[in-house]
Amino acid sequence: MTAGVPVHGQPGGVLGGLGPAATVHFLRRVVELTDAARDQDHVDLLVWQHGSIPDRSGFLRGANESPEAALVADAVALERAGATFVAIPCNTAIVWVEQMRAAVGIEVLDTVDETVAAAREAVPGLTRLGLLATDGTLSTGTYAAAAERAGVELVLPDPDVQRETMSVIYDGVKAGNPVSRSRFDALVDHLRGKGAEAVALGCTELSVLRGELGVEDRTVVDSLDAVAVATIRRAGARLRA
Repeated sequence: MTAGVPVHGQPGGVLGGLGPAATVHFLRRVVELTDAARDQDHVDLLVWQHGSIPDRSGFLRGANESPEAALVADAVALERAGATFVAIPCNTAIVWVEQMRAAVGIEVLDTVDETVAAAREAVPGLTRLGLLATDGTLSTGTYAAAAERAGVELVLPDPDVQRETMSVIYDGVKAGNPVSRSRFDALVDHLRGKGAEAVALGCTELSVLRGELGVEDRTVVDSLDAVAVATIRRAGARLRA
């Protein structure tokens, strides 16, 4: 993996479909967060919407086959298609980021690292970061490792609240069922009650929900927004003020 110098007009790659609605929301946020007066000011992207990749959290629970081979093959395909870097609008897939990096000669952005960095930018002096994510993401320790590298303590939900988080993600957003603002706020408030100064939405379905509910709290840090901002910067485009 090599990191090239950002040059506007050289396409990035999007390894999407993890899930599909999250990828669509990510692309919308890239457009909305780019400072563009005309079409040509926007980011060029090659998008691979691969919804049939085996479920990441399902594999980590032992419920289905590994997505590793598909993720690596997709990263290679994006590089061969002309992508100069790869963005992954998914948190759980970052478990396999090093395998993807080893297979290509272009940069693969780390959604988890970008989210923790965004939280530190949102709350200067951040010491305690709450996390809402799937069981699979929590089990991998990717956020714990990123928080430790950043010198931040990670605050996790109690077991009953984690079960509610999974229900919101799978029975709500992924299933296309509405989730109320009060259910979302209860999850965030639980972590704030445990001392979190910011709360990271470490699942892209929660990012979709945040957009649908119109949540604008800067201390609720959106992983899709974090990787969208990183994509814009890496592509050499300008961020909207």
